[in-house]
Amino acid sequence: MRTSRLTFLAATAATCTLLLGLTACGSDSPAAKGSAHGHAPTASPTMPNMSSASPMPSMDGMHDAPTGNGLSADRDGYRLTSPDTRLTQGAPAAYRFTVTAPDGRPLTAYALDQTRRMHVYAVRSDLTGFQHVHPAMAGDGTWTARLAPLASGTWRVFASFVPDAGPGKGTDFVLSRTVTVPGDAGAVPLPAPAASTTVDGYTVTVKGQVMAGMAHPLTVTVTRNGRPVTDLQPYLGTYAHLTAFRSGDLAFAHLHPTTAVHGDHGGPELTFHAELPASGDWRLFLQFRTGGTLHTAALTLRAG
Repeated sequence: MRTSRLTFLAATAATCTLLLGLTACGSDSPAAKGSAHGHAPTASPTMPNMSSASPMPSMDGMHDAPTGNGLSADRDGYRLTSPDTRLTQGAPAAYRFTVTAPDGRPLTAYALDQTRRMHVYAVRSDLTGFQHVHPAMAGDGTWTARLAPLASGTWRVFASFVPDAGPGKGTDFVLSRTVTVPGDAGAVPLPAPAASTTVDGYTVTVKGQVMAGMAHPLTVTVTRNGRPVTDLQPYLGTYAHLTAFRSGDLAFAHLHPTTAVHGDHGGPELTFHAELPASGDWRLFLQFRTGGTLHTAALTLRAG
């Protein structure tokens, strides 16, 4: 369900925080540090690496969280289509897709959402691979998402967008399709929940009380060598981008930031509007930038 930001701010003041168990597998490889377009996993199926709270900022192009879980290629007459059902293992890939509107024509008018007109997420079925990229659109409405080498296995590709024309204008959509990467694909168990994780020397800790289907505040604290980090740089119009996928079915949830942006000195605490649609174990991917480098931390959170 969709909760207005005013309702969320009122709920924030009344909600007590409870330290949740979160964990992640870390890596210091260059691939784990990502790029300006997202976190690029290695070809291995092993999990890659991944200021006080301010009033809700007025962020241009910031939309409410989408309804639904993103597990369908169709919603309200909009459809995600792609000729690509298989991608090559261990090599960069170009995933092509089109979004058709209810009138059957390719959608070409998109509104900005966190500074971009299209967000694409590629997630491996066991949550040991994650990429977040921003594709380019051709004049005919065909998008091309450039992906770093993918490990073998089944992946789900999500397209997150907001139409700027037609019956769905201003509505948040997340549609998805699966794609296969040939090769020997052994599943890796999801890491058990723990309190925090470390990526590229940064320690990320998450606090909050999350219940399925209810809006709650989630607080992320970033430290380095035991000291608060206060030099977070804006990324996609915020100080951190947080996306969650549920273990098992890969249901999608985008957790919107509520911390105002004031130059290149964000942190150490960041707040998010957390609304997970279903109970279970969720893998959170937190992306934040320091010194021009994008870092991705992966954490497991359990929603009751």
